[in-house]
Amino acid sequence: MVTFLEKISERAKKLNKTIALPETTDIRVLQAAAMILERGIANVILVGNEDNIKALAGDLDLSKAKIANPETYERKDEYIQAFYELRKHKGITLESAAEIMKDYVYFAVMMAKMGEVDGVVSGAVHSSSDTLRPAVQIVKTAPGSALASAFFIIAVPDCEYGSNGTFLFADSGMVEMPSPEEVAHIAVSSAKTFELLVEDVPKVAMLSYSTKGSAKSPLTEATVAATKRAQELAPDVAIDGELQVDAAIVPSVAASKAPGSPVAGKANVFIFPDLNAGNIAYKIAQRLAKAEAYGPITQGLAKPINDLSRGCSAEDIVGAAAITCVQAAAQDNK
Repeated sequence: MVTFLEKISERAKKLNKTIALPETTDIRVLQAAAMILERGIANVILVGNEDNIKALAGDLDLSKAKIANPETYERKDEYIQAFYELRKHKGITLESAAEIMKDYVYFAVMMAKMGEVDGVVSGAVHSSSDTLRPAVQIVKTAPGSALASAFFIIAVPDCEYGSNGTFLFADSGMVEMPSPEEVAHIAVSSAKTFELLVEDVPKVAMLSYSTKGSAKSPLTEATVAATKRAQELAPDVAIDGELQVDAAIVPSVAASKAPGSPVAGKANVFIFPDLNAGNIAYKIAQRLAKAEAYGPITQGLAKPINDLSRGCSAEDIVGAAAITCVQAAAQDNK
């Protein structure tokens, strides 16, 4: 059976996108770069010191990669000025802008802002905040997006549920305590993202510890409110809640707990009430169900700047790069 990674990689190969990888002090990133280039998934720009990259790479074939050193790059001064203009209202000086542009992640994100790359993949050695902060500061949210959020694509082997075992989990990496309004916007964005990446019809479950009023508390009422708002924002999308996970994916449980629901028993997009729940759930799926977990991938940014788990493998980085290519192409077509 063709895996999600294989499908998304084949789509990325047709797009001729360029991805910046700034964490060039980690061998996994260089291994991923070699795989991306060998498979023809994307063009690669490695941000860092050329001598150090070549020393670490050893026998890896990175001959097709471009190396951009923030200290010597020909557009360095232009990048510094651009960052200064973006952040001077926050008290940034030209001198501090010059220092910040020496940071490989900030530099890579500025490459995306300035149109030199189509997206950035980072997070193998940086925390999510250190990857996403430059994205929010530099590329900002996309026009029409209420907020940026993060998701995982979860592909569970030999699974009868979801879209042939493939799900989207959100928010699992960015918005810590979203309001019901924010949860609603995350749900709508996630439905669009699922359709783009998985190429299947999204069925969005607003998850809770309660199904259709089986419990009542401020927590369940927040999910009910988020569900109602999401349905208002996207009346043509199948969105329902509040639903427990078993009611969301198991048809027999759905028939008992949520009869008549357009989503229950068929859900492939899971929307969590907060980051605690979303992050815990994806790691359980990854470690106990041996699922492929790609992310956290961002949605709602003006350019795709995507995060990784620090426990990622080189293959995970390849998958994130392929997803980034497809996201970038979708933004081009808007």
